[in-house]
Amino acid sequence: MTHSAAHEASLRFTSPADRGGYAIAALSGDLGIASAPALREQLRSLLRAASQLIIDLSAVEHADASGLAVLVGSGHRARLLGGSLRLAAPSLEVARVLSATGINQHLDIFPTVGAAITGQPGQPQAIFPPATGPARGRIDAATAGAATQPAMPASDPATARAGQDLIS
Repeated sequence: MTHSAAHEASLRFTSPADRGGYAIAALSGDLGIASAPALREQLRSLLRAASQLIIDLSAVEHADASGLAVLVGSGHRARLLGGSLRLAAPSLEVARVLSATGINQHLDIFPTVGAAITGQPGQPQAIFPPATGPARGRIDAATAGAATQPAMPASDPATARAGQDLIS
């Protein structure tokens, strides 16, 4: 099952045989508004056939809100069907988007397809370690890809007092 068009996502499906019971869907291209409706339908079909699904994101170049909504909705559908949806191997850009939006708090995301196959439900081999990630619900500039501000130079007390005199 493959759907592709210029700048849209393409989905390649592999059978669950010899994959720990998981069906693997390899997604490539842009996960965005143009590809979201077709991708949603393809994932619904896959989840009817195999409720244990891993989506390989290693070839996804870009993801926007509509594409992310498809992933979240598919994860919810999988759970309603008694299965699971795992995301695997996101590129650095896609991993940043998943973290910045907080989706990494709602879906199991693994560093590789192999890790997604062997990982325990609820205990993914996190690619977003809690100690180094942003606080839940907060986006920091580095994670969101924003430019960082230059550090202010340190000043001694005499310079600080002189600066206060200029303000007063």
